[in-house]
Amino acid sequence: MPENNPAPIIEVNNLSVSFGQRQVVCKAGFHLSAGETFSLIGESGCGKSTILRVIAGLQREWQGGVQLLSQHIHPGLRYQGALRRNVQMVFQDPYASLHPFHTIHRALAEPLYIHRDNSHRKNDIETWVAQAIASVGLPPDVAQRYPHQLSGGQRQRIAIARALMLRPQILLLDEPTSALDMSVQAEILNLLNHLKAEHSMTYLLVSHDADVVAHMSDRAAFMAHGEIVREFDRAALVRGEHRMETTEEVR
Repeated sequence: MPENNPAPIIEVNNLSVSFGQRQVVCKAGFHLSAGETFSLIGESGCGKSTILRVIAGLQREWQGGVQLLSQHIHPGLRYQGALRRNVQMVFQDPYASLHPFHTIHRALAEPLYIHRDNSHRKNDIETWVAQAIASVGLPPDVAQRYPHQLSGGQRQRIAIARALMLRPQILLLDEPTSALDMSVQAEILNLLNHLKAEHSMTYLLVSHDADVVAHMSDRAAFMAHGEIVREFDRAALVRGEHRMETTEEVR
């Protein structure tokens, strides 16, 4: 659990995003403390994934205020250096997030070659790749396989491992289990909780699943029609108050 009243590691104020004439996010605001898991919950199309893409630096046209790791982010900014390393994302579809013609070893090593300087030795990278595979509970021989040779759950484990290669402070999770079988979802969620504690990370999670949000979150915000309607603390999530909001939205 996060410390009492730490400085925000993510702060969003009056964030608005429009696609043409359609406004998909309207004056959204929230903050995350270091070590916290904060979730955005709501039905498909409510704007939650768009917010995640803004924070990831993938959606560069927006209005409002965003601050990451004490740095003010401006529309159009391309993340570089420490900011790019410290903010990583796990996507909904693990197959689409991995190059189909690259081995798992190459997929995991690539971020190190891109972001590390030339002093990073090949032996170091080999060690990091092996450690990453082990950290997500997969056998060493996975390194020489291709994405199509893995199950959906294994691919998502590799996608998580890849996001962690640069030791980020913030991990953005876009429906990380929705493309997986029910039998695998709990394994991935428990893995994410374990890795968060081990690496002292902060999670921003997007989900439409009330059970996932309750399992993972310290706090959550319910979104509808691009707006944050209500926030929930941990006690409210345990009581299931967020379920009433999602049920009403479906009606």
